[in-house]
This record gives sequence, structure tokens and C-alpha cells, in this order.
Amino acid sequence: MAVADMKNIKPMTVLDAEIGVGKKDRSAEVALLNKDLADLHVLYTKTHNYHWNVTGPQFYSLHKLLEEQYEALAESIDAVAERVRQLDGFAVGTMAEYLELARLKEEAPGNFPSASDMVANLVNDHEAVIRQLRKDIDETANQHDDATTSDFLTGLAEAHEKMAWMLRAFLES
Repeated sequence: MAVADMKNIKPMTVLDAEIGVGKKDRSAEVALLNKDLADLHVLYTKTHNYHWNVTGPQFYSLHKLLEEQYEALAESIDAVAERVRQLDGFAVGTMAEYLELARLKEEAPGNFPSASDMVANLVNDHEAVIRQLRKDIDETANQHDDATTSDFLTGLAEAHEKMAWMLRAFLES
């Protein structure tokens, strides 16, 4: 192809993507996913904080469990941000945005609950995330006709269900 002919070729951009989900629907999903992303950041930070500051007779086992969970949350955060980008959006990325969009609440500065209260707080947060994800799954599937994002969120909910189950099991001991 001659250089002159290349001037007429429009470069393919993400905005030109034809993935079977309209721009308006993708925009709504990006907003929804950015709220989920914010919640995950709050939960990640709380889990990491508890990992650092847990004390008591079950310190070692809880310290290790929380490490596994904050590492899994970090992977989820990355996956959600990448899904936002796949839908033509931009992932929020500042603490101010996370705190503005998050539905979960941070631990109060200087507050170090007991180990069992830490675990109970995390169970409550995971369960809140699960309930929200179930709403998001329904919205992406039924209102935005996007089975791919719905399936993605289903996998995310499953991961949170497993983390919540492990934490609840810890409380039973």
C-alpha cells in the first residue's frame, strides 16, 4: 500500500470497538465497575492494615490468611481496572476517588480492633461486596445485555464468597 493511500485509513481505537455492547451501556458499566473498584481498594487496605496489626494467640494463622486475602484482592483490583479499560473507560486510580466512590468504609485511623473483631469486620465487608456484585450482575446482564461483564462479576462474587467463608470459619474456632 502506498503512503498516500494510508492517509485514508482511520486508525482503530478502543472507541471504535464493536463488541456488541453499546457505548451508553458500556459507559454505565464503567461507572458501576469503578464503584466496585473503589470498594475493593477500601477492602484491600483494611485487610492489609489488619494483616500488619493483628495480635493475639492466633496471630500467625490469621496473619497468613490475611496476607493471602489481600494478595487475592490485589489481583481482583487489577482485573476490574482492566475490565473498565476493555469497556472503553478509564479506571479510577486515586485515593480521593476511591473514598468518594466506595460504599465500604475505612477503619478509623488509630483504631486497632481485636482479632475477632477484625475478622468480623472483614466478613461484613465481603458480604456487602457480594450483595452489591449480585445487583451488578443483574444490571449488566438484564439492563445492559452484557453477558461478558456479568460473567466477570460472577467470578468476582465467587472469589469474595470463598474469602468470606474462610473468615467465617475462623470465627467459629
